[in-house]
Amino acid sequence: MSHVGSSSAIITEKTSEKKNSSYTASEEAKKSNTHSFAQKPILVFWETTKACMLACRHCRASAIHSALPGELTTEEGLALIDKITEFGIPYPVIVFTGGDPLMRKDIFELMKHAKELGVKFALSPAVTNLLTYNAMVKIRELGATSISISLDGAVKETHDDIRSIDGTFDATIKSIKNAIDAGLNIQVNTTVMKSNVNELPRIFNLIKSLGVKVWEVFFLIKIGRGAGLQEISPSEYESVCNFLYDASKYGVVIRTVEAPFERRVVSMRIKKGSYWRDPFYDHLHSELMNLEGEPKYNSTISPVGTLDGDGIIFVGNDGTIFPGGFLPVKLGNVRKDNIVEIYRNNSIMRSIRARDFSGYCGKCEFKWQCGGSRARTYYSEHDILASDPACFYSRIANR
Repeated sequence: MSHVGSSSAIITEKTSEKKNSSYTASEEAKKSNTHSFAQKPILVFWETTKACMLACRHCRASAIHSALPGELTTEEGLALIDKITEFGIPYPVIVFTGGDPLMRKDIFELMKHAKELGVKFALSPAVTNLLTYNAMVKIRELGATSISISLDGAVKETHDDIRSIDGTFDATIKSIKNAIDAGLNIQVNTTVMKSNVNELPRIFNLIKSLGVKVWEVFFLIKIGRGAGLQEISPSEYESVCNFLYDASKYGVVIRTVEAPFERRVVSMRIKKGSYWRDPFYDHLHSELMNLEGEPKYNSTISPVGTLDGDGIIFVGNDGTIFPGGFLPVKLGNVRKDNIVEIYRNNSIMRSIRARDFSGYCGKCEFKWQCGGSRARTYYSEHDILASDPACFYSRIANR
């Protein structure tokens, strides 16, 4: 048993069978990543514009009301979609994001072009008066695989404060219902921060009651307007990850962004027989059980996944290529550089995929399943290949 302080502990049943299972899972993760992501990403995020009517406190893009000069033109956007087909079949999925992609007058033309090429796409719109029911029907008819809508509080006071516009909570709930009625696959995004972390069980209960099948939980990176917000502590991250593992047993697919250690938590819970003891986790778990009762399903969290630069790549509004949306390390620009070649051969991307990390992330037994948030290490350690400071496990593994 390992302890930090007096209240938090990861407790593990130490049997040789469980150790071997964990090792096998790690090796499988390595093979899966090497096979799946070396030649092409599964997701290409395109920040179609910086324009957005909202002014969210945690906005990665520091979105503004009007588009910035220099964003990709319609012709350049169509060419980018063409270029993505050079990754080969099956093509990566394009995620049209922003800002608010609905602020682009040509967004439906861009989606139509992707459909004609057989490139799957998703949309991440803001909840504004542009996101009408008719717009959602058109998005479905154009073939969107899904849309994502953000919900950052279980009550309007929390959500509207984060979104900086009164009435956004009610509009968000209506938009989620409209998306389902329009026949769209809907994913709800929630960013975890100090101001809303206690509401996670109630947020989960709310979206589940609405019929949402996918919950993507973002862990705050202090970028853009989010630089002024307060993160939760490493032990709280661990508690949240263990809570999300519990929540994933109620039939809702749960994914995390900038929290790849969620996959380590799942492996430890399943393969190693570990469990997490902490008063904050006990609170989250107890509230989840009170709201949802006993779980009936297996966990929906995948044991392997992507990292910035490993399975994903990001294109900024002006064509600049980055490893991920939260990691503003410039790799080139689609106006003059080949995004396929950059993804496959850029030294930074190859180092991430090779897990060529320093510190504990470089030697961790879970590095192929996890790999740590490269964005968080960049902002906190000024080193894209350093260890993730939010990982609780790295703090106790050598004790």
